Amino acid sequence: MPPSRIHRLVLIAAASALPWAAQAQEHDPHEEGDEVEEIVVQATRSGRRVQDEPIRVEVINREEIEEKILMRPGNIAMLLSETGGLRVQVTSPGLGASNIRVQGMRGRYTQLLADGLPLYGGQVPSLGLLQIPPTDLGQVEVIKGSASALYGPSALGGVINLVSRRPGAEPHGDLLLNLTSRDGQDLTAYGATPLSPTWSGSLIGGLHRQGAQDLDDDGWTDMPRHERWTLRPRLFWAGAEGGTALLTAGAMGEDRRGGTQRDRTTPTGEAFRQAQDTLRFDLGAVVAAPLTERITGHLRASAMTQAHDHRFGEVLEEDRHDTFFGEASVSTKTERTSWLAGLAVQRDVFRSETFPAFDYTHSAPALFAQVEHDFSEALTLAASARFDQHSEYGSRFSPRFSLLYRPGPWTLRASYGRGFYAPTPFVEEIEAAGLSRLEPLGELKAETAETASLDAGYASGPIEANLTLFAADIDDAVRLEEVAADRVRLVNTRGVTRTRGAEALLRYRFGDFTVTGSYVHVDATEPAPGGGRRAAPLTPRHTAGFVAMWEEHGRGRLGFEAYYTGRQRLDDNPYRSRSKPYWELGLMGEVIFGRTSLFLNLENLLDIRQSKYDPLVLPRRAPDGRWTVEAWAPTEGFVANGGVRLRF
Repeated sequence: MPPSRIHRLVLIAAASALPWAAQAQEHDPHEEGDEVEEIVVQATRSGRRVQDEPIRVEVINREEIEEKILMRPGNIAMLLSETGGLRVQVTSPGLGASNIRVQGMRGRYTQLLADGLPLYGGQVPSLGLLQIPPTDLGQVEVIKGSASALYGPSALGGVINLVSRRPGAEPHGDLLLNLTSRDGQDLTAYGATPLSPTWSGSLIGGLHRQGAQDLDDDGWTDMPRHERWTLRPRLFWAGAEGGTALLTAGAMGEDRRGGTQRDRTTPTGEAFRQAQDTLRFDLGAVVAAPLTERITGHLRASAMTQAHDHRFGEVLEEDRHDTFFGEASVSTKTERTSWLAGLAVQRDVFRSETFPAFDYTHSAPALFAQVEHDFSEALTLAASARFDQHSEYGSRFSPRFSLLYRPGPWTLRASYGRGFYAPTPFVEEIEAAGLSRLEPLGELKAETAETASLDAGYASGPIEANLTLFAADIDDAVRLEEVAADRVRLVNTRGVTRTRGAEALLRYRFGDFTVTGSYVHVDATEPAPGGGRRAAPLTPRHTAGFVAMWEEHGRGRLGFEAYYTGRQRLDDNPYRSRSKPYWELGLMGEVIFGRTSLFLNLENLLDIRQSKYDPLVLPRRAPDGRWTVEAWAPTEGFVANGGVRLRF
C-alpha cells in the first residue's frame, strides 16, 4: 500500500477509549456485598485491564448482559445490536437469519469466538447468532477493525469474544421462564458450583420455541417457527502455582420453518417452503501454565462440527461444516514490556452432499507475535503481526499497531491494522437463497483490508464522553453478479470499498440513575457495476440511541430506550430504492423479591414493521433464488415479553 494511503487512513480514523468500561462492576445478585471485579480483557491475549489496553476494546459487562437477558433470553442478537458501531443485519427474512456488521463492514468479516475459540466455526452461519443463549456469559469483548494479526483471516472486520461466566465460591444458579406476545417461549437453566479446591464447573441448558407468524396476512411467514435446545457444560481449574484451564463442550439442535404458509403461494402461484435443520457439537480447551518465574505457556484447541439440512422450495441441500483449531504460545512480562509469540493452525471444511462442486478445505498454519511496551505510566505502544500460509490464497502478512496515551482524565488511542479474508460461497445472498443458482467459483482473490482509528475519551465524576473516528479500505471485495435470469456468480469488485465514520457517546450517572446518548455516522461506498461509486446497501448513514436506566441492586430496574435508524440504499427492491428512517422505542422493568424476580419488556412500541410500508415478497423470484426483498426495518413489529426468574 502506498505510504500516502496509510497516512490518509490514520488521519481520518479512530478507536474508542471506553473509559466507562473500566469502571464497570460485575454484580451477581446471588452474592452478598458490592465487590468490584476488575475487567481483564481476554481477546487481546495480554491480560491487561480494559483501561490499560492500547488496542480498542469495548466490554459489555455482566450487569448489561443481565438487562438484555430479560429482553431476549434466547439469543445474543439484542445484546450486540444495541452496542455502538455494531449492527445486527437480517440476511434472510424467510428464516430470520442475521449476522453482525462492524462499523459498516459486511457480516462475514466478523469473527465470533467463545473464550477465544472458534466454537461456532471459522465463518459463523447467519443463523448462528440466533442460536447462542446469553445466560452463561460473564462479559462480551468487542474489537473493531482488522484483528487478523492475532486471529487470522476470519477477523478482517473485527472480533466479538464471548467470555464464559466463572463460578463463585458457593454453588449458585438460576431458572428463567419467558413468554412473548408473538407465541414465543424460552426456558433456560444455569448452575455453577465448586467441585474441589482447584476445580469448579457450570452447566447451562435451554429450550426455545417460536410459533410461525404471518403479520400482514400475505401468506408469507414474517416470523419463522423454530424449536431449539442447547446444552453446554464447562470445567474450570485453577492451580496453586498460577496455572488455569477451561474445558468446554456444547451441543445444539434446531428446527426452523419459514416461507409460504400452509395452502398459500408466492405471487407466481407456487408454494415455497424454507426450512433449516441444524445439529452442532463442539469441544474446546484453554490452558495456561507457568513454565518459569517469568514465562507462561498457553495451549488452545477446539473442534466443531455442524450439519445442516436446508430447504429452498423443492431443493433440499444437505451439508456439513467442520472447524479444527490448535494454538501453542508463550508469553512473558517484565516491569514495562510484555511479549507473546506462538504458532497456530486452523482448518475449515465444507462438504455438500447436494452440490459437491462447492466443497472446500481451507488450512492456514500461522506464526504470530505481539509486544506491548509502557514508555511511561501515560504512554503505551503495542505491535502485533501474523504470517499465514493459506492453502488456497498463499502467504499473507497481517500487522497491527496501536498507541495509548492517558494524560489525566483523558484517554487517547490510535490504531492501524491490515488483514485478509478467504472467500467462500457463503455471502449473505447465498446463505439466504442456497447454492442451486450459483455458478462454480472461479479464480477469486483474497479480500484484503486496511483499517485505522483515532479516539479521544474523557471521564470525570459522573460524566463520560467519547469520540471515535474510523476508516477502512477493502480491496477485491467479493460480490454477487447476475449471469442470467436464474444464474449468479461471485466476482471480485474492481476498486476499493471504503468506509469512513465516527462514533460519539455521552453518559451521565447520578446515583442509581444513568442516561446515555450515542450517535454513529457511517459513510460507506463501493464501486458501481457500471463505473463510478455508490453508497453501500443496507448501511444507514445516521444511527442514534438514547437510554435512561434506573437500577438498584436487590430491588429492580426500570429503563427506557429509543433508537433511530436513518435512510439506507436498497438493492434489487422493486418497491423503493431508499428505505424510510424510523425510531424503535422500548420500555422494560424488573421487580425483585428476594431470589425471585418478575420482568416485563415492551419492544418496538411504535410497531415499526417493514411490511407496513411495502411487501416483503418479491413479484417474481430473484436471479439468486431469493423470494424476499432485503430487510431494512424490523420484521416482527411490536413484541411484549415477560416472565419470572428464580435464583438459587
